[in-house]
Amino acid sequence: MSQSLSYRDAGVDINAGDSLVERIKPFAKRTMRPEVLGDLGGFGALVEISQKYRHPVLVSGTDSVGTKLKLAFEWDQHDTVGIDLVAMSVNDILVQGAEPLFFLDYFACGKLDVKRAAAVIKGIAAGCEQSGCALIGGETAEMPGMYPDGEYDLAGFAVGVVEKEQVINGRSIVAGDVVLGLASNGIHSNGYSLVRKIIE
Repeated sequence: MSQSLSYRDAGVDINAGDSLVERIKPFAKRTMRPEVLGDLGGFGALVEISQKYRHPVLVSGTDSVGTKLKLAFEWDQHDTVGIDLVAMSVNDILVQGAEPLFFLDYFACGKLDVKRAAAVIKGIAAGCEQSGCALIGGETAEMPGMYPDGEYDLAGFAVGVVEKEQVINGRSIVAGDVVLGLASNGIHSNGYSLVRKIIE
């Protein structure tokens, strides 16, 4: 007679995943917008487009924080990479004139550390609050053997909306236009392979 195997036998802790969901619900709920239909936890999230738009265009962006994660592992600071993750995608849609609507994340690891994952997602929720978009869902993938102990990968995407006539695409730029520059509050997430090399 063969012995049955469970996810736990394969190194996947369903209870840890459920515990994480309960820990992060309050963070995600603080980001909700009126356009979000339903509650957290479904297989898909529903978002309606406000009737204030006559010809709405959806704008999407996806990104990661790249090798900045190596510093998060080294310094054991995980909340700020969540904020950075949101900023990377939201900034890409803002420059096209879009109002951020919602964000989804992907957190992958070999073994789920609930405390660490909750810190990351708390940061993601903080980034969503700062940018005015709702954290409507995500994926936590525990994949034994895929990542070194204590490490994870992180990605996400944002979706926003803009009036079709107000899309910023660079086609209307002319000589004499004013260019606005905004001061950065830090290095953010681009170029961290070089930054890490300098720090070494």
